[in-house]
Amino acid sequence: MSIVPAATSASKKTRPQINLEVVRREELSPHMVRIVAGGEGFGDFVNNGFVDRYVKIVFPQPGVEYPAPLDLWTIRETMPREQWPYTRTYTLRWVDPAARELAIDFVVHGDEGLAGPWAAKAQPGDALTFTGPGGAYNPNPDADWYLFAGDEAALPAIAASLEALPPEATGLAFLEVDSDADIQLIAAPAGVQITWLARNGVPAGSSDLLVKAVADAEWPGGTVDVFAHGERGYMKALRDVFFTQRGLERRQVSLSGYWAQDRVEDAFQAEKKLPVGQI
Repeated sequence: MSIVPAATSASKKTRPQINLEVVRREELSPHMVRIVAGGEGFGDFVNNGFVDRYVKIVFPQPGVEYPAPLDLWTIRETMPREQWPYTRTYTLRWVDPAARELAIDFVVHGDEGLAGPWAAKAQPGDALTFTGPGGAYNPNPDADWYLFAGDEAALPAIAASLEALPPEATGLAFLEVDSDADIQLIAAPAGVQITWLARNGVPAGSSDLLVKAVADAEWPGGTVDVFAHGERGYMKALRDVFFTQRGLERRQVSLSGYWAQDRVEDAFQAEKKLPVGQI
């Protein structure tokens, strides 16, 4: 790869390194794989309590020799940035403290990308190293209803959020995926209507399905709590729906771009500081 690994403002104190190993791999759909990880390193993991908790998975660069054992923060202090391992951001689908396991769901499109191909081939015993977790969202218990919107990149975070709602919660959820074969079972409250939007061959990030579905939906009355995450262009369009069309207040909306079409994460993260990356 020619992209320079992304810079970071995090530190060893704010994002400690966790060293786990793959326990099993589960094929959730044609385009999503779940990696369940655990091991002795699970004792170092500190759950932060957010439903959108995320970690930054460490991928050493091929051809670069790193001191053993791998220590990301030491590497960043002692080696030039162009030799740093790459990191990729992923939401934790669930954490099971009793079983000392956690799960991460990966979108897989053949050999495309860095993390997807790794997850597709991961075997029990393989190392899984990450820093974190981070996170910021929990459903507002004072909301009258909830609105979720995202593509498959946001599916793990939205599914975790839906499953964290109280049984009596009501709302709408719009989830864009590649095809009907990518629909997953989510243990959402009965009062939350989930609408799956299949692109059916349209490239991810190029569809208008998600934005149109949210804009055209019949919204219930009362105060809404919004969680909308996914491709950056989608989120910019939804920003106008939420704030211009619907007149929501900023505190009601968790809105974030998880990725950008035709951008690897290192370039995407760098662009967050530029006008094109602002949401």
